[in-house]
Amino acid sequence: MTGAPLILASSSPRRKALLDMIGVVPDEIIPADIDETPLKGESPRDLALRLAQGKAQKIAQDRSKAFVLGSDTVVGCGRRILPKAEDEQTARDCLALLSGGSHRVYSGVALATPDGKLLARICETRVKLRRLDNAAIEEYIASGEWHGKAGGYAIQGLFAKHVISIIGSHPNVVGLPVYETWNLLDGAGWRKP
Repeated sequence: MTGAPLILASSSPRRKALLDMIGVVPDEIIPADIDETPLKGESPRDLALRLAQGKAQKIAQDRSKAFVLGSDTVVGCGRRILPKAEDEQTARDCLALLSGGSHRVYSGVALATPDGKLLARICETRVKLRRLDNAAIEEYIASGEWHGKAGGYAIQGLFAKHVISIIGSHPNVVGLPVYETWNLLDGAGWRKP
């Protein structure tokens, strides 16, 4: 399927940058606007995979001759799904919950192929944080980096100084598991023209 275009079904500049890092340049970027509300009893892992598949499928409906790559990242604290922080209080609540403990970051990545297949992978990374006092939380809130980020933080910025350890993929926590993504593309026969 060499020559079939690749569409990234995401508006995330981080996902685009991570693809660029491994030499994958989408022909188009078409954000998939889907309902991201978790289903009752849905685990963080299942939500990440469902949303990635939903994004790829939505764009593939109109672009069936292309490879369509969808991805979504979810922060989980136990079975609890942390929201994307859209306001300061939500970010504060997320950071207070994650402070001093370990949590997991799940990214689903899905590829709709020109021959009608939907391939998907899930990546899980464990992140351990130092205890965050009020001053540390307020300093981070003032930075604005938390806005729109799952779990209220961006590991690739100022927040990195609070991370004790990561077990698993760092790019996964940023927003796209590049190893799994490359393997999906390569296994499906996508090649740069």
